[in-house]
Amino acid sequence: MSLPEPSRRDTRLDQYVDAYAERTHGLQVSAVRALFAVANRPEVVSLAGGMPNIADLPREALGEAMSRLVAERGVQAMQYGSGQGELFMREQIVEVMAEEHIHAHPDDVVVSCGSQQALDLVTRVFIDPGDVILAEGPSYVGALGTFHAYQAKIVHVAMDDHGILPDALRQALVSLRAAGERVKFLYTIPNFQNPTGVTQPVERRRAILEVAKEYDLLIIEDNPYGLLTLEGEPMPAMRSMDADNVVYLGSFSKTFAPGFRIGWALAPHAVREKLVLTQEAATLAPPVFSQYAISTYLNEFDWRGQIVAFRDMYRERRDAMLAGLAEHMPPGSTWTVPNGGFFVWLTLPEGIDSQAMLPRAVSARVAFTPGTAFYADGLGSRNLRLSFCFPPPERILEGTRRLGEVIAAEMEMNRTFGIIPGTARHNDLQTGPAPDIS
Repeated sequence: MSLPEPSRRDTRLDQYVDAYAERTHGLQVSAVRALFAVANRPEVVSLAGGMPNIADLPREALGEAMSRLVAERGVQAMQYGSGQGELFMREQIVEVMAEEHIHAHPDDVVVSCGSQQALDLVTRVFIDPGDVILAEGPSYVGALGTFHAYQAKIVHVAMDDHGILPDALRQALVSLRAAGERVKFLYTIPNFQNPTGVTQPVERRRAILEVAKEYDLLIIEDNPYGLLTLEGEPMPAMRSMDADNVVYLGSFSKTFAPGFRIGWALAPHAVREKLVLTQEAATLAPPVFSQYAISTYLNEFDWRGQIVAFRDMYRERRDAMLAGLAEHMPPGSTWTVPNGGFFVWLTLPEGIDSQAMLPRAVSARVAFTPGTAFYADGLGSRNLRLSFCFPPPERILEGTRRLGEVIAAEMEMNRTFGIIPGTARHNDLQTGPAPDIS
């Protein structure tokens, strides 16, 4: 007679262990996450964080505007609101999206608590456990965490320096559907992708849309960085080319300030209705005061001019990052050259593992995000993401110098001990880094 299998293997120090939902099994505390408490010390140059630099916002004038808002419209601004978002906010969001050639109606906009919540709502509406989501490989760690939370299967689609490969997308769809898998949507960041910084050209976008239309595939276009182009004008969004098969996610976090937590989804009408109902179930309504505050900013300040100022500031930081990498990276290193956004994707010399190297990098007072955080299948050990958005140029240059020394030391250690380059895989960071480094 065999003994019964234990129902759970979690620690019995938690009295609720048998009550948790099945989906909590995949939640882990990352060993890497603890290192970022050290990385936030002032002596450490952190090239890990995706935090926008908002120091140049007109804070004194904004403070005065917020004070007037409370005094004159506080009764409305501090009250419950619409689950879809306030009409004035949705109308202004339509105006912002027009910068990327999107022609939309406010009725099809759903305001959310940042675009991260918009992605959560979309996933909740479409995904049953076991459904497949296609995503770029690598992809945004916050999206992967959301998809894992809803027990989706994540299948990465190969990309090159111009984004997703249309033929790879087609092959993935054919293979998965032949295997009986339910593919629900493609998640993509076409502008200055997080983590690679790669941008899809217009023709590539059209090719991806053609494949999606051929196979009746919904596209989730996540576009937090689109207006932060560092070369030329903003590109037309995928949603501007196909209003019927694209759900567009936007945010004010990168073009204004993340603390207000206002984003949105622009969706086909039927999907919009499902998102509103899901939003009401989750929060009753997105933050009303934040909507009034952002509306005040858009009405009273030169928000387009502020975006130009952000572009100039981030361009200087991007150029410092590229100059530092060119000067300090050892042979065998390669990196992307983004024309917007916040990130550079670095490929290390053969045999160097970014996750294993991170503790030694933090000891050398420089931090980054390991590439394994951006894959659902443990790949990315030779990669890391570097952020140029927050540190000033001189700190970025110093950070790349320190990083180059750490990589060189890793290479020397491998030579000393005769370590043969391998293909180590890691499954850490399933829940992803904290918001300040995502």
